[in-house]
Amino acid sequence: MKKWQLFGTTVVGASLLLGACGGGNAGSGSGDNAKGEVKGDGSSTVGPIIEKLNEKFAKDNQDVTVSNGTSGTGGGFEKFLSGSTDFSNASRPIKDEEKKKLDDKGIKYDEFKVAQDGVTITVNKENDFVKELTKEQLKEIYSGEAKSWKDVNPKWPDKEIKAYSPDQSHGTYDFFTEEIMDKGDIKAEKNADTNVIVQSVQKNEQGIGYFGYNFYEQNKDKLKEVKIKDDKGKLTEPTKKTIQDGSYALSRPLYIYTNEKKLKENKGFQEFMKFILDDKGKAAEDAGFVALPKKDYSEQQDKLKDIIGKESDNKDSDKKEDK
Repeated sequence: MKKWQLFGTTVVGASLLLGACGGGNAGSGSGDNAKGEVKGDGSSTVGPIIEKLNEKFAKDNQDVTVSNGTSGTGGGFEKFLSGSTDFSNASRPIKDEEKKKLDDKGIKYDEFKVAQDGVTITVNKENDFVKELTKEQLKEIYSGEAKSWKDVNPKWPDKEIKAYSPDQSHGTYDFFTEEIMDKGDIKAEKNADTNVIVQSVQKNEQGIGYFGYNFYEQNKDKLKEVKIKDDKGKLTEPTKKTIQDGSYALSRPLYIYTNEKKLKENKGFQEFMKFILDDKGKAAEDAGFVALPKKDYSEQQDKLKDIIGKESDNKDSDKKEDK
């Protein structure tokens, strides 16, 4: 399978997600009789997790086709609102205005957490002076108040900062705006494609950028990670442990929002959601993210059962008793 690539607002569809053509043994999956088409869109951060999940899911669920796009968290919610998708991936919680629009249309939805992420701040590999930043210093940089590194710290060189950011279609942009900017404007070179941000920081010695932890993990030989002080002045660093337990200053959950009516009606969709939670974050780890604590997946499995009913679980129990 070709390497996962993200193309900003370009939809990445069923050609990447092989739900209809897995080559596993028929009858070996939990959804032996499951059929259907499942469509998703949204966060380019969550996208690689969905692909990893579907690579596994496809092996035993040949009659279920799962497709996914990466038009960004905001773009994904627009498609979710229009009814053209069954689930929407998000790298931030749903906004109040998005909730209202869904409510006005009579669309009931459910929120599931799929993994944990840490927004990682990086600078150019040749930058030998920026090792840590406070949230206030980040705000100075991304508000445009600090024009040079010397403006951030008098001990640093008087060289113009080149700041890079995801654009407004990204949940990562919204998260950063909320956590760092106090909802103020981000003044930086923005791009829909996270890979372009990575490359921009890599090429510019005065560059600084931010994105999901997996992008840093994939490019840590080319970039330098910056530690961040939390609100109490404690220095934090993004690691799997600190991201999972939330002690890293810029930790965040990653979400899947499901259309409840479509979930109840589509057996294939039910099986895919059960598979996601049964996986307990293994696919997320494979994609370079961090699994949630196991109890979080267990709690959400119970939530899913309450939504779709326990009929399928009773069938699974009958099979186990017959063995």
